[in-house]
Amino acid sequence: MATRNRYGVYAVTAAFVAVVLVLGILQGCKRTKTPATDTTPAEGVQAVPAAVKETPKSPIETAASLFREPKVGIQNIVEAGKDRWTPAFEQWWDKPAPDFTLTDIEGQTHKLSDYRGKDVAVVFWLTYGGACKLQVPHLKELRNAYSKDKLAILAISNEPTALVKAFAAEQGVNYTVLTGPETLLPTPFDQVKLRPSSFFIGPDGKFKLAIEGMVPAADGKAIVQAQ
Repeated sequence: MATRNRYGVYAVTAAFVAVVLVLGILQGCKRTKTPATDTTPAEGVQAVPAAVKETPKSPIETAASLFREPKVGIQNIVEAGKDRWTPAFEQWWDKPAPDFTLTDIEGQTHKLSDYRGKDVAVVFWLTYGGACKLQVPHLKELRNAYSKDKLAILAISNEPTALVKAFAAEQGVNYTVLTGPETLLPTPFDQVKLRPSSFFIGPDGKFKLAIEGMVPAADGKAIVQAQ
């Protein structure tokens, strides 16, 4: 009877030890598992979104962003604007602009050299040209974009002064309009064949760029800012 009780105790003890071992093994397995990653950001901490692939810009957006830069090279401007106008008189770029004297529609005399120290846009145009008329609002916008200490716009027509003055009043022109025989102007100004044509001159008195065709205001601003 005692032997049977002893065996019973042994059996219970063995069973208890077995249970303890199994529980220990299971607990150890749980501890070795990789904890799940909590993707919920802590309070007060902003989650950082995954990188988003950028949508490629269109050519128009690329050109617009180029012209919004405060400083940009002339060659970049030419490349961006070649589908809108034609560069001209390349041999004169970065060379001193020759001086000339003309009278505006109010009877005041203007010399190109009087504007040294500021950018100057010299624009050749006619009152009856379709592209010349389209150029007017762009020149007005360009004029409004800069102070007169920064930029001068000299628009030259060889038509009768009375006709040009009436047109300027009708269009609300806000820039300087000059008249006179263009053939008496120094080269390269006397070589202009197409209207509108524009010469952009830097504060140092040197040509930055010459253009045949209508120049949008955005392009004009970029040229003024160009180095």
